[in-house]
Amino acid sequence: MTAAGVTARVEVAIVGAGFAGIGIAIALQRAGRDDFVVLERGASVGGTWRDNTYPGVACDVPSHLYGFASHPNPSWSGTFARGDEIHSYLEDVVEAERLGGRLRLGTAMQWADWDAEHEVWRIGTSTGVVVADALVLACGRLTEPAIPDIAGLGTFPGPLFHSARWDHEARLDGLRIGVVGTGASAVQIVPSLARDAAHVTLFQRSPAWIVPRGGTVYSDADRDRFAAHPDELARVRARLYAEGEARFASRAGDAVASATATAEARAHLEAQVADPALRAALTPDYAFGCKRVLLSDDFYPAVASDAVTLVPSALTCVEGSTLVAADGTRHEVDALVLATGFASTRQPYADLVVGEGGQTLAAHWFAGMTSFGSTVVAGFPNLFVLNGPNASLGHSSSVLMIEEQAAYVARVLDRRATAGGVLRVDPVAERAYTDEIAAAAASTPWITGGCRNWYVDERSGRLTLLWPGTVDAFRARLARADGSEFLPLPILEKEPT
Repeated sequence: MTAAGVTARVEVAIVGAGFAGIGIAIALQRAGRDDFVVLERGASVGGTWRDNTYPGVACDVPSHLYGFASHPNPSWSGTFARGDEIHSYLEDVVEAERLGGRLRLGTAMQWADWDAEHEVWRIGTSTGVVVADALVLACGRLTEPAIPDIAGLGTFPGPLFHSARWDHEARLDGLRIGVVGTGASAVQIVPSLARDAAHVTLFQRSPAWIVPRGGTVYSDADRDRFAAHPDELARVRARLYAEGEARFASRAGDAVASATATAEARAHLEAQVADPALRAALTPDYAFGCKRVLLSDDFYPAVASDAVTLVPSALTCVEGSTLVAADGTRHEVDALVLATGFASTRQPYADLVVGEGGQTLAAHWFAGMTSFGSTVVAGFPNLFVLNGPNASLGHSSSVLMIEEQAAYVARVLDRRATAGGVLRVDPVAERAYTDEIAAAAASTPWITGGCRNWYVDERSGRLTLLWPGTVDAFRARLARADGSEFLPLPILEKEPT
């Protein structure tokens, strides 16, 4: 250990080794910056794809688009990759980029303070203090499970866990299982549980719009062809990218595109659920795109089967092994799975980061996350946030956004190195960007669609998670960032000759 308990002194400290952390590490390394460290609280890289191991876990973005452009993977098993495949992919990328020596696994960030006197970040971790000129928060937006405040939840006597903290020691076969939630995780979990459980009771606060998943399983010949012909793999990615960009219209409220997508979702439901009453309970009463649109071909058949009971009501009370719904119905179960999502609008890491004037990032975001370029924040010098405010997508791969942010960070760090100063975001630029986001989102289903979603901060009613545009538009927006988003750097005096 070095002086004053410091275990490392680097130019850039990166917190998190999921897609965002690995993505910025690649960008820095390829830009000739090798003085960085990646701090990861887990025992391996992978982020959400390391933590989520529930039955049926898979990506709902096509696999050949859900990866780094610099690391195409010819070996995906099919159109949609399993969670364990994505975890392995990230481990392979780390090995290919030789990032292992930069990683500090089992190292959780406990606090991060801006040292104004020395113009550095001091990051307290579970293994010591790291001092860095710049700090990159690549902590992910879906990391801390949201546990609902349900009366008596602690009295439940059987296996009880969140979907993102799956208890693989719990033996669920032959049990009566309660599942709370019908979001992206639940639509994958329920069909899997229904195959082996005595019965599944599913609590639905509000239904989701679900469209066909489709997709194919790649054969050995397909994978061999992708490996032998990288140009074909590039064409597949380009096609998927174009399809994703075109999908934005239906998610953002374009009248024609939304009507077409809504009709597709309704037809999917009608084709798979014969019972009119059940079909009505599974039909959303809000605009298509207001909540995350889900992809599944087996959720509706599972719910329509005798193996599952849909309770179209929230779970409000637990009395031992009895679950009580808001509609007054009571249900006996042996195990309980909370598929209740994550703390998204209020990022847990924000309480740990202290900027200029002693203000925490959480305090700065008291009315919802704000930034310039979805990446830099006023009052927090030399700080970069990836996959944070307005950097998510509802229509395509979030990895595409991470790559654009990483390129911006590398470019901005070059400017800092050239000027030799501290990068402070102009509060006026942050407010203007926030207003720009609000104006673009104002007429979209995320704001006007009549639902409660995790894209919008409940404190301000602002869209704070999603970027309200295409990936092309985000790339163009960052390209227009010419440095004027930062306060003028002081003019450095030349050393006397």
